[in-house]
Amino acid sequence: MNSSPTTYIYPFAAHESERELCLMEQRALFGHDAEGTAYLESPLRLAPNRSPYVQLRLDVLFAASSLAELGEIAATLELDGRTFKVRYLKSGQRLTYEGERGVERQIGARIRGIAEMRNPDITLGLLAREKDWVLGICHHAEPVWLAHKAKPHNYSTGLTTVVARALVNIALPRPEGKRGIDPCCGMGNVLIEALSMGVDIVGRDINPLAIRGARSNLRHFGFQENRVQIGDLNELEGAYDAAIVDLPYNLCSVLSVSERQRMLESVRRIAPRAVIVSTEPLEQEIADAGLSITDHCTVSKGNFVRLVWEVQREM
Repeated sequence: MNSSPTTYIYPFAAHESERELCLMEQRALFGHDAEGTAYLESPLRLAPNRSPYVQLRLDVLFAASSLAELGEIAATLELDGRTFKVRYLKSGQRLTYEGERGVERQIGARIRGIAEMRNPDITLGLLAREKDWVLGICHHAEPVWLAHKAKPHNYSTGLTTVVARALVNIALPRPEGKRGIDPCCGMGNVLIEALSMGVDIVGRDINPLAIRGARSNLRHFGFQENRVQIGDLNELEGAYDAAIVDLPYNLCSVLSVSERQRMLESVRRIAPRAVIVSTEPLEQEIADAGLSITDHCTVSKGNFVRLVWEVQREM
């Protein structure tokens, strides 16, 4: 290509029950959300499969006020013998099926190269924004988290792979050189998503059965099972950059207010920032533990509602 992108566009999709979590993840990763549109623009270049809600990354090459002008610019592309196809991205202004195919043909006809519809070397994404048209290179996401659903062991009320992956991104949006911990790791859902993204993380749980299940799950996906050890959050030592804490909530793990308070105080002790998940409102308890809430959302699954808080240690 004869132009280098300086802007990236991330089309995304989320079920209504996870819309708030999707936007919260965007605020953590990009510093702002895309409320009101189905795509987010940013100068940050992230792997397209980083977020479970992102469908692809569009590396912007050109923008023009009209489709005709964009076609003239597209005629200057140098593909160096590579095959291509043009794909209209539905995340922008909506067109009819015939309209989408028409604008694809209009731009594709201006590009000097070999069109290949089935298996092109390059897919060029065409996006209609509110006031202009954009053409760029598509890098599609590989939804690795879908494969992680087939774990040997799981809790029926455990975090889904999508939610777990989003929580990791909220807790550690810039994970390079940082270390995370899931001190109530259960069967390791958060750990697996974090490790699949190259995040340095360890897991602890007070329940030996959970530890055995988590180790089996890690081993199943090719991760080191020694990243999980038995341990009580309230007795953990060491310091971590971020913690992801899904507080126990099933009938066998009913926590008293004093127990929750002690756990939240332990979170503050081991990490300056954390993502906390609970089925009960904890705003006052979070404040009493010396943590301040920087963002929050709710995630629902039928009648089962989780509350999610991004917190940081008060100085």
